[in-house]
Amino acid sequence: MEVILLERIEKIGKLGDVVKVKDGFARNYLLPQNKALRANKENLSVYEKEKEKYEKLNKEKLSAAEKIAKNMKNVSINIIKQASDSGQLYGSVSTRDISDELNNQGHQIEKKQIVLKSVIKNVGQHEVRVVIHPEHIINIKVNIGRTLEELTFKAEEIENLKETNIGEDDAESSIDNTLKETQENEKANLNKSNTEENN
Repeated sequence: MEVILLERIEKIGKLGDVVKVKDGFARNYLLPQNKALRANKENLSVYEKEKEKYEKLNKEKLSAAEKIAKNMKNVSINIIKQASDSGQLYGSVSTRDISDELNNQGHQIEKKQIVLKSVIKNVGQHEVRVVIHPEHIINIKVNIGRTLEELTFKAEEIENLKETNIGEDDAESSIDNTLKETQENEKANLNKSNTEENN
């Protein structure tokens, strides 16, 4: 289907472009959300008449997105989820979980603006894309932990290791190993005390 774009759409085109898109994408997303018009003679005429209005509207959206992006520089959020000893989550972290946490921090972000590379199914630090506007896409850090203590410990350790010039990925890996060791020691101590009690 050919459509006239009413705003910039990532990887598709900019305001005023006449582009060919998949029918489902147009019917389910572009047209109902007023992001495009069907490209026919009548709508081309409507667009030409309303062009200034659309340009003004886009300028306002872009300006609002710039402010949001500025406020979200270096943003990181913490999410507590139940997980197994190996760090595998019971379930997964959804775009709603992330948008809810961002909104709790005062950032106005909808779940459809969160883009996950893959399903988040384990504890640790994950990088997530937030499409505030096609011209303002940022990455945020999402820290997943079983408890607030675990998240606090990880955040502090990452800072300490970064100060000693270890790369962030190495810091993350080092902390995961430390946490694993701590959990294994706790488990060993628990088993030891249970054995002693039974004897």
